[in-house]
Amino acid sequence: MSQASPMLSVIVPCFNEAEVIEHTHQRLGQTLEAITPDYEIIYVDDGSRDATPELLRDIQAGSSRAKVIRLSRNFGHQIAVSAGIEYARGKAVVLIDADLQDPPEVIAQMVEKWREGYHVVYGQRSERSGETKFKLWTARAFYRLINRLSEVPIPLDTGDFRLMDRAVVDALLRMRERHRLLRAMTSWVGFKQTAVLYSRAERFAGASKYPLRKMLALAADGIVSFSAVPLKIVTSVGLAFSALSVLGVIYAIAQRLLTDNWVPGWTLIFIAVMLIGGLQFIFLGVMGEYIGRIYSEAKDRPLFLIMEELGFEEAGRAAGQGDVFTVPLQSAARPGR
Repeated sequence: MSQASPMLSVIVPCFNEAEVIEHTHQRLGQTLEAITPDYEIIYVDDGSRDATPELLRDIQAGSSRAKVIRLSRNFGHQIAVSAGIEYARGKAVVLIDADLQDPPEVIAQMVEKWREGYHVVYGQRSERSGETKFKLWTARAFYRLINRLSEVPIPLDTGDFRLMDRAVVDALLRMRERHRLLRAMTSWVGFKQTAVLYSRAERFAGASKYPLRKMLALAADGIVSFSAVPLKIVTSVGLAFSALSVLGVIYAIAQRLLTDNWVPGWTLIFIAVMLIGGLQFIFLGVMGEYIGRIYSEAKDRPLFLIMEELGFEEAGRAAGQGDVFTVPLQSAARPGR
């Protein structure tokens, strides 16, 4: 394998994947060997609390193509993938989860499209086996809501499973925001993109790392980070209610001057106060989401911290990004769990 720049870098974020990680490595290795011997697999341990770190050390010790990054704590899926992108040296970079719901064999089709001249080849799910109706409904609602509100269209029924050309990876490395939705960021950079249809499999083992709470948080990141539509909605509704208030004032004055029925009813006052008060809290919440992200960006903390690197040459991370603080490497002895 070329040490300077392999043809393929495959990034695998891991969080408590002890039940599946060895099988994942085996299937990935078989798939990639059939494509090219010039590849690397970068496993990013996102603060796992099970035996995943020890298993990754064993995998790396047995394969020169396997590399391991251990983050200092759980930073979240999108940050873990971003860490892998920082270290990837390949001419093309593939993102794939460790749970084997996205079949590694689809990578061969992605590489074919890349060789045809496409810069981004994303996996688009034609079927989703083993998922509840509620999960399927929320996933559909997730993409349609983001596309309705976001200024950047995201292909429907896609995740982070994709291949990206080095030009796209370099563009992503220049995007320094903390609240990240990589599938939206990849759409934003543009270039020539296409889809590969595939059937999503059931999880090989373990539980989903994206429950409803995290899906809602991811949707919020996608909407707020790539759209000012919520603020525009707030402005429009505020103007509408201002107009209604003017009409209400005119009505009250007319009642006072032209009729004897000028004492306002308490029901109308109660409803008006509750309605306007509720709207004010909603508007403050929307604006607070944007202000909170401004606050997070202004702190300019590193995107993630590295606790351990395995299998890399002297400087594994892409140079010049200035977005990562690397903790000195651990000793060869395994720390206790």
